[in-house]
Amino acid sequence: MNKKTFFFYDLETSGLRPREDRIMQFAGQRTTLELEPIDEPVNVLVKMTDDALPSPSAIQVTKITPQQTLMDGMSEAEFAQFVTEEIFTPDTIALGYNTVRFDDEFMRALFWRNFYDPYEFEWKDGRGRWDILDVVRLTRAIRPEGIEWPFRDDGMPTNRLELITKLNGVSHEHAHDALSDVYATIAVAKLIREKQPKLFEYLYRMREKNEIKKIINLDEKKPFVYASGRYENAYNKTTVAFPLTSSRNGNILVYDLRYNLEDLNEEDRPPVKELCFNRCPAVAPLSVLDVNNGWEKIKLDKETVARNLETLLEHPEFAEKMRSEFENRPEFPPALEPEEAIYEGFLDDIDRVKVSAVRNADENKLADFHPDFHDARLPELLLHYKGRNFPKSLSETEMEKYEEYRKNRLERLAPKFMEELEKVTDDFIKEELLLYMQSLL
Repeated sequence: MNKKTFFFYDLETSGLRPREDRIMQFAGQRTTLELEPIDEPVNVLVKMTDDALPSPSAIQVTKITPQQTLMDGMSEAEFAQFVTEEIFTPDTIALGYNTVRFDDEFMRALFWRNFYDPYEFEWKDGRGRWDILDVVRLTRAIRPEGIEWPFRDDGMPTNRLELITKLNGVSHEHAHDALSDVYATIAVAKLIREKQPKLFEYLYRMREKNEIKKIINLDEKKPFVYASGRYENAYNKTTVAFPLTSSRNGNILVYDLRYNLEDLNEEDRPPVKELCFNRCPAVAPLSVLDVNNGWEKIKLDKETVARNLETLLEHPEFAEKMRSEFENRPEFPPALEPEEAIYEGFLDDIDRVKVSAVRNADENKLADFHPDFHDARLPELLLHYKGRNFPKSLSETEMEKYEEYRKNRLERLAPKFMEELEKVTDDFIKEELLLYMQSLL
């Protein structure tokens, strides 16, 4: 009997930057792999931390004020423990709509801030992740039959969740409410599973890195079908790509064979992107285009692909140039604080033990707990963790340091906050946010 389950989840956040902004609402529903609900849905608020200012434009969309989270929410430390013990349990596949690039990144940052391993929730003990948005993209591009697909006012395709549900008669009453978006995502997944079951099951299997590498690798290079948000709307975000060369972290660079290398101008951005094996890319072998007018659907043909590939292979220096360029391109802006330094290295085994002790300590134990960390990020991160979640554990000297950090951070965030606040049209939201900022400062 398969023990694996899906956990569909969605976040509402204080902004769009996973390493700097905060989770305000978490909602989700566990289902079987056949998408039938298990247990009750989850819907919780998370307290805004006192070192953060929300984006007023984000709050105007979600309608969740910081004051609501302080009244009804869990602290970040409580929330991290809750999702670790109750949600992302062994054999759970976490998924949603754009979760891999957005929600999962917020969860990683939250775990890092609260002294949990930022990666275990997506791989350890049979855990996994998936993303229905890329499933939607590839389904729309090559197997759209049986589903109504929305378009923008300018005629361009759009895959906005609330529009897909509306066109297909799916209830989605409160877009941008986390639990409503979860139900809508499950409904869209069911729709695709019903109308295109082979593609749905295929992409489920292709979540795994080893499965992807059977199709896409540098030892046996061959063109493949690839749907990604980086590709153009006019072609349903889908193209034929070719493995070009290696990239950072074991990933590869791929070339978009929609374009001929010799037709590009110097100022053109090269049609090259990084394919990350751990991000569940929506890929398929080229043969999927040979049925149901697949080539026509993505507005390509075999002759163009063959010609552009031939040109690409005539210029091996291009691959090396791209590899060097991507390797020298910074993945993230410089970290201004240890909370933002999540990707600046892994912890050693000794620090991992000490980190575990931190998250298992209560307020009294934390007051007398002064671990000698190896990692230079952790002492300051511990001070901030205590200040955000357990302020009574701070000594007088530590409190002064935390308040200095908090003051500097809020002053750095305040100008952008005020600039956005001026554009808020909801008077209640505007007043609440102004009062909140004043209370913090």
